[in-house]
Amino acid sequence: MTAKVVLITGASSGIGLATAERLQASGFIVYGTSRKTYTASPYKFHLIKLDVNDDDSVADAVKTVIDLEGRIDVLINNAGFAIAPAGAEESSIQQAQAIFNTNFFGAVRMTRAVIPFMRQQQSGLILNISSILGVLPMPFGALYTASKHALEGYSTSLDYELKPQGIRVSLIAPAYTRTALGLNLVEADNQISIYDSIRKKLYQQMIKSIHASDDPSVVTEAILSVIQSQQIRPRYDIGNTAKRLNQIRRFLPASLLSRLIQHSLKI
Repeated sequence: MTAKVVLITGASSGIGLATAERLQASGFIVYGTSRKTYTASPYKFHLIKLDVNDDDSVADAVKTVIDLEGRIDVLINNAGFAIAPAGAEESSIQQAQAIFNTNFFGAVRMTRAVIPFMRQQQSGLILNISSILGVLPMPFGALYTASKHALEGYSTSLDYELKPQGIRVSLIAPAYTRTALGLNLVEADNQISIYDSIRKKLYQQMIKSIHASDDPSVVTEAILSVIQSQQIRPRYDIGNTAKRLNQIRRFLPASLLSRLIQHSLKI
């Protein structure tokens, strides 16, 4: 059987890199993407340049894979970024647009680019890397949370549209994982002094949570399992923390959930 061709955005670090390496080792033909250019790729999988914020760059990257392999079986929309803990009003409209442009519209651009080829194949799988924050509120992380809420609504709706054409869309939703996320956070660009204390406290809590969280391999093994599955579900909570939080969200009364969030964040 011919190896499946996988295209992964944001594959130069974190979950994207771990996933690309795991799938490559499992026999898939893997194309990872990065905004950076390399004279010689430091990775075993194919690495191509792509900026998910640019329509032409998206079209060029997809065309490159199609020209080389003739098909794309799996698209994994992983590229994204987060803003360091801050009040929602501390980000300008430009920064709010930027996080949506990457985290949400980047996935939309990539998805629109691959659908025609998957339709022609009459098969395909699109995995969007979400977060447990796609279904939970996160004070002082409102814009990142909003971008993941948008991705959840888009993905679950799109799955209904494309299923009759042989294409499935699913969400991969972990909680924190031990990656460099905490080192790569973007600072709010309109900081207000009233938030100085809580901003610092929540950042420290975030770093502790990341250090105590699941290894990225938990996510990569789940992705591998989903790709190999014959029965695709619309959404997968990955790791014990994400599964537990989603259960709490579903069954706990809103007033108790609010108290739990405030207590966990110590706000």
